[in-house]
Amino acid sequence: MPGTSAEKPPLTQVRERIDAIDQQIQKLISERATWAREVAEVKGKGLSAIDYYRPEREAHVLRMVVDRNKGPLSDVEMVRLFREIMSSCLAQEAPLKIAYLGPAGTFSEQAVRKHFGHAAYGLPLSSIEEVFQEVASGHADFGVVPVENSSHGMIQITLDMFLTSDAHICGEVELHVHQYLYSRASELNAIRRVYAHAQSLQQCKTWLRINLPGVELKEVSSNAEATRMVRGINDAAAIAGDTAGKIYEINTLASNIEDRADNATRFLVIGRSLFPPSGNDRTSLLITVNDKPGALYDVLSPFVRHDVSLNRIESRPAHAERRWQYVFFIDVSGHVHDQALQEALSEIGKTRVKLRLLGSYPVALP
Repeated sequence: MPGTSAEKPPLTQVRERIDAIDQQIQKLISERATWAREVAEVKGKGLSAIDYYRPEREAHVLRMVVDRNKGPLSDVEMVRLFREIMSSCLAQEAPLKIAYLGPAGTFSEQAVRKHFGHAAYGLPLSSIEEVFQEVASGHADFGVVPVENSSHGMIQITLDMFLTSDAHICGEVELHVHQYLYSRASELNAIRRVYAHAQSLQQCKTWLRINLPGVELKEVSSNAEATRMVRGINDAAAIAGDTAGKIYEINTLASNIEDRADNATRFLVIGRSLFPPSGNDRTSLLITVNDKPGALYDVLSPFVRHDVSLNRIESRPAHAERRWQYVFFIDVSGHVHDQALQEALSEIGKTRVKLRLLGSYPVALP
């Protein structure tokens, strides 16, 4: 009828509503960034990004995100979105510099992005030793290093670095690891050599035995380096994550070749400082015991008496002057400022063992 406007199609209405919500989101993000700058004003000018970074505060904020989440997006997706917002807000003055085992495309880089967001500046290095060195020298604000795989246990070189380094553990990251096979070749039967990091070769050994029997396995410093190498070799393949394949633009011959579907790697964030409690923390300790009967029992029993949960214990040679002397890496629940843990550590100290606090840090988020 004349004078009446036709009702808008349903799809148009939905899109207009989405556009209006996008405007609100953008306005609120800008407002958050403004208040983040206000934090810098309160703390004082002339400070670097590391002076504003507080992992315990970030962990608290992200846990509230998880608690509030009612879907339809998963907790993982909501945490990722808010992590990127916080990362960009923190980087307004200058981004954090994060050292990791490179080159670009490694699982270590994925752990950096999951924990610090894409606004942080990644510093790829050729070895785990270099990551510790760059953090110690101040050339990097933090470092991210692998420490444990769910299928094949501890990364020994990372544990050994704590024997000589003063680095503190400031956080942890858990990364679900899916392995891919990349090559210039178009068929598996053309492959004569497979390059990968030693851990990835172990994580895929059953698949390799069944699908590439007799193929030569070559260890290299990282999976991303393996992918970079095989770009120019017709009869070789590399094992790496999906990020490496995208960066180096190479054919995917097989996906998800890890032997266990629940394959995951735990990474540690290392820095030069200790941070306050976040409310859900883990504490890592390095303990050297005397060579006498019951020495380890004397170390562990105080945790039981003070109701402190023991998460992990790992022994390593102490690299001391005496042979067969060992140190123990121990993870327990709680923060070193918690009364129960303080009492347990005080009791352990009376046994005259050598005890070093590696760090108290927020438990990994989804």
